[in-house]
Amino acid sequence: MEAATLELSNEMMMVLAILAYTVLLFVTEVIRIDVAAILILVFLGLTGLVPDTHLFDGFASNAVLSIIAVMILGAGLDRTGVMNKVAAVIMKIGGKSEKTVIPVVSSTVGVISGFMQNVGATALFLPVMSRISSSTKIPLSRLLMPMGFCAILGGTVTMVGSSPLILLNDLLETSNRSLPPGAETLEMFGLFSVTPIGVVLLIVGILYFLFIGRFLLPNTAKLQSNITTTSGDYFKETYNINSSKKELTIEKNSPLIGMSILEVEELTNNKIIVLALNSEGHRKLSPSRSYYIWAGDTLGVIGKTKHIKKFGEKYQLTARNSFKEFKHTFNESNSGISEAVVVPGSRFLGKKLIDFHFRKEFGITILAISRGEKVYKGEQMQELSLQLGDTFVIFGPWHDQAGLTKSRNVALVGDIPTEQQRPHKVGFALLFFAIALGLVIFTNLKLSIALLTGAIGMIIFGVIHIDEAYRAVSWKTVFLLACLIPLGYAMEHTGTAAWVAQKTITALGDVNQYIYQFAIAVLATVFSLVMSNVGATVLLVPLAINIALETGGSPTIYALIVALGTSNAFILPTHQVSALIMGPGGYKVKDFLRVGSLMSVIFIVVMLFAVNLFIKA
Repeated sequence: MEAATLELSNEMMMVLAILAYTVLLFVTEVIRIDVAAILILVFLGLTGLVPDTHLFDGFASNAVLSIIAVMILGAGLDRTGVMNKVAAVIMKIGGKSEKTVIPVVSSTVGVISGFMQNVGATALFLPVMSRISSSTKIPLSRLLMPMGFCAILGGTVTMVGSSPLILLNDLLETSNRSLPPGAETLEMFGLFSVTPIGVVLLIVGILYFLFIGRFLLPNTAKLQSNITTTSGDYFKETYNINSSKKELTIEKNSPLIGMSILEVEELTNNKIIVLALNSEGHRKLSPSRSYYIWAGDTLGVIGKTKHIKKFGEKYQLTARNSFKEFKHTFNESNSGISEAVVVPGSRFLGKKLIDFHFRKEFGITILAISRGEKVYKGEQMQELSLQLGDTFVIFGPWHDQAGLTKSRNVALVGDIPTEQQRPHKVGFALLFFAIALGLVIFTNLKLSIALLTGAIGMIIFGVIHIDEAYRAVSWKTVFLLACLIPLGYAMEHTGTAAWVAQKTITALGDVNQYIYQFAIAVLATVFSLVMSNVGATVLLVPLAINIALETGGSPTIYALIVALGTSNAFILPTHQVSALIMGPGGYKVKDFLRVGSLMSVIFIVVMLFAVNLFIKA
């Protein structure tokens, strides 16, 4: 029996207006997307489209609490140094060639991404890939994109691998509450319901890079040097940073006396950077730019040899041929230059470098910032509004660089010489991770309760401290998800999703089910390229379910196609994983277009085939 044609109501028009405004805010990013999501939540409350009793359901939802738990579990594993053991195994069995390294690395990252957020797995593997690059002499540009793409694919291996899949069951529950009388209730997905689909996608991704993708990968990126040995050439060629260091003593008649370090660096147009200061017997590494310089002080500086020589002669400074004050400080076993990438949830996002005191807070000096093909230095760097994937070139003691990563604001690209943080807790970490998975698989507990059991176990037994757990959570993602869930509720309960579905079916005409599915998969892909995959899932799942109900298709299959399709974000570096690897890999947008376009087509075809093969209608 043909469903009655829905008339556009005032409530539907309000929801459509908010929906259009949501897409506009996400695409243009005139304000941060988490702030935009909070604004949408406020609109829904003010208009009464979502009743007060359901407006804040997102903050207590199973999906949001599950994502928080997954982030904490991943951070706990990171704290024990498990990833370095994984790296050792990869290098042992992966060999030295691309043909063997790529499948081993990609499959490992893919499997790990199935049990923790794929962007978290990517961040953990950046130093691992640096070590592999140094050992095998394979440029990072040949390794990071296969690793990153397979991390995204690995997020489809289980229902906790990506935010859209974690969210899917909550959206299905919302749809169940608004189904027409007599309609069959939509079944929830179990942890491994999507595993056959995800495994097929991951295998296809690995095969793609073995037989096609590796011929499309760029060859121009420089080989990642091992920063524990000689990294000078790498940083000079990649960022035009000369690693020559000198000790300069301030003579009693030097015009620099009474100047701040900031003023001294500005005198040289930031061609020379002060890395260390010895004043009255007190040594300071990465001294604050507000410190003043006095007669008899010794500066440890970095820059081109000719610039340092000219600077010393002009301002009456005595240069030493060898280190005396900073012999220990500048020893390569104690300090050096490395790269750190801004990660999702970082407190640096959207802020300017000048707003922070890196030297004072972290003991770190930032020498340059790389974004895409451009390198920023000096005052230009200080005024830069920071974005996801920006790469810091930093100098400082290795233990301070390790401390910088503990803040969970950046991820180190290189493998720095520092001891593991809590290797003695690795047993507890694996135990509680296994307990969490066991509860998910063998009990009927909610996903959030099962995962939080493992997370709180790690906290109680000291695998990760509670403050570290708070920092491990990307609160931006949490608020984005929690604030958008009510929008899905509004689309369902006002009939907006059903009305849009009817219009979509009318436009497509009476076609085969596979055509409807293909259209939804393409729509999910397009949305994921211009907005967050969480937002795309919230907006499209109600629409997909209503199209299935109108055409006699399977609502669960259609909903799953959306949740999987929003992971098809390979064409542009808009996915968080792609943004994270872009800087360290030296990639350009055209590299993603060249490698990712064919990958996206293959993804849609294989995903639709696998969904219809493995999921019961």
